[in-house]
Amino acid sequence: MARDRAQTETYGRPIRRMLVGILVVFMLAIFLIWRIDSPRVERLRAQITDVILPNMDWAMAPVTGISEMIANFQSYQRLYEQNQELRSELQEMRVWQEAALQLDQRNARLLDLNKVRLDPQLTWVTGVVTADSGSPFHQSVLLNVGERDGITDGWAAMDGLGLVGRISGVGNRSSRVLLLTDSNSRIPITILPSGQRALLAGDNTPAPAIELLDKPDLVRPGDRVVSSGDGGVFPADLLIGQITESPGGRLRVLLAADYERLEFLRVIRLHEAPALTDPGGLVVTSDPTTDNAIQEETDDTAATTGDDNG
Repeated sequence: MARDRAQTETYGRPIRRMLVGILVVFMLAIFLIWRIDSPRVERLRAQITDVILPNMDWAMAPVTGISEMIANFQSYQRLYEQNQELRSELQEMRVWQEAALQLDQRNARLLDLNKVRLDPQLTWVTGVVTADSGSPFHQSVLLNVGERDGITDGWAAMDGLGLVGRISGVGNRSSRVLLLTDSNSRIPITILPSGQRALLAGDNTPAPAIELLDKPDLVRPGDRVVSSGDGGVFPADLLIGQITESPGGRLRVLLAADYERLEFLRVIRLHEAPALTDPGGLVVTSDPTTDNAIQEETDDTAATTGDDNG
């Protein structure tokens, strides 16, 4: 074994030196040929290039593949960034879509308010429902209008469909609306087409009951219910709902107002008659001639009565 290794080193070392020398000479020759500026040498270089380069595609294939991989990776990275941007824009568009839907719903409710037909002499103030303090024992809502807007206790409040309730507390910037369903609510009503007068009494249920009805036989389910205007509580002919009959046979009113979506309410201004400070204002003033005739007739009557007693 030691002898074979020695022989290998004896013959292999000179061969390696010879190959290295030949390689160095070859490289120097190529360098000199490439540096010589001569037409012949230039043609020789061109011929060598034409022979070698077409056969070097196999050597350039890995470099080309790596370059394509890098370009594809950069393209994938750009696609990922664009995908993230598109997802962010889609999320923003969903937010705007939700905002547009909410605005569309609010616009529809405002249009509903505009469709309510009222007496041309009536005016109103539109308010936004800011809070719902409804409970099993007390049902009311808060509006963002108050004394600064001229709101007064007792005024009627309507949504886009019908009567909702009345103002039962006013602050400077807000007011409370007592709903028709509240147990403290009592509203004089008229049932059409029979013209029956009754009282709508809230009992904390979605359909208030009818009380003090003179002739129930003239009332049928589906009859229209409006405010009567009795007592000056509400203006007359405000839509309230229609008659329905409970399973127990009691007449109730199915309210026209949408209590599930109270967002805007219209407060109807009720212009009250001027207060009477002089009791004589209750008596109609007549002219002096009529007053003198009445006085003379009274004196004659008194004189005749005196003669009869005598």
